[in-house]
Amino acid sequence: MSTINPRTVAPYSAGGSLKKKLWNSRVLILMCVPAIIYFIAFSYAPLPGIYVAFVNYNYRKGIFASQFVGLKNFDFVAKSGQLWTLTKNTILFNLAFILLDNLLAVAVAILLKEIQSKMFRKVSQTMMFLPYFISQVLVGLLVFSLLNSDTGFLNVLLKKMNMEPLRLYKTGDPWPFIIILVHLWQKTGYNSVVYFAAIMGIDSAIIEASMIDGANGWQKIRHIILPSLRPTIVILLLFALGGIVKGDFGLFWNLVGRNPILYKQVDIIEMYVYRATVSDFNFSTASAVGLYQSLIGFILVLTVNTIVKKLEPDYSLF
Repeated sequence: MSTINPRTVAPYSAGGSLKKKLWNSRVLILMCVPAIIYFIAFSYAPLPGIYVAFVNYNYRKGIFASQFVGLKNFDFVAKSGQLWTLTKNTILFNLAFILLDNLLAVAVAILLKEIQSKMFRKVSQTMMFLPYFISQVLVGLLVFSLLNSDTGFLNVLLKKMNMEPLRLYKTGDPWPFIIILVHLWQKTGYNSVVYFAAIMGIDSAIIEASMIDGANGWQKIRHIILPSLRPTIVILLLFALGGIVKGDFGLFWNLVGRNPILYKQVDIIEMYVYRATVSDFNFSTASAVGLYQSLIGFILVLTVNTIVKKLEPDYSLF
């Protein structure tokens, strides 16, 4: 088995020219090349496509030859009355996801840490991890087979108990709770990994010393584990809040699909963009909504980071 030569990467020095610093860091720079190529190809190269939001796009003429209409596409979406509903649903769902994801992930990570049997801990981690790797298409089918009005497992069970079946696909009120439950079932195990790793990184001597001093389980969690997790929680919350206007299209589409009865309660920006693009071929309106979504997300990242920088400068992103 090959070993790493310590002289492969030259030690970094504060002095010297920029050229010398780059040469000394050449291996680290090469490791960053795939990520740089990815961001250039998928984040920066498509930026000229933003112009579609300001034109009446004609695929025969192309983007830059299409008729320029200014802000009419934005005005159309705003006057349709859907923009507020889409934004509200997207943000409220993501707030619920962010808060419950982190709360349950921390709780699960602490519980896993407290499990003494390594075998049981590994089995538990595996069982909680499995839902994350299930395709969202399959998740949608599982939910449909469970909640279908005629042949769903839940309604078949209710009929056998001489109870009225639930017509869940004909009313939107229960669906926010259904979507949140499915999301948590699928993501909690995966989200707990980062917190579990952070907990395992806590110096065991500190925990042992607290136990010698008579600290019980709750005191250990409150005064040692949670304060140690604070930087991780803040950073993950910052990243999550940056995407608060970006919905989980795969989850929503596979659970709700083209059921307009449920749109008022669960329609999000991504679903509207998909319908406008694929069903109506209205690329300009879809691009306008997408640009609006990106601007709101950008403003939220700056706002949250500014607040964190004033409260805890060490935890800010920049």
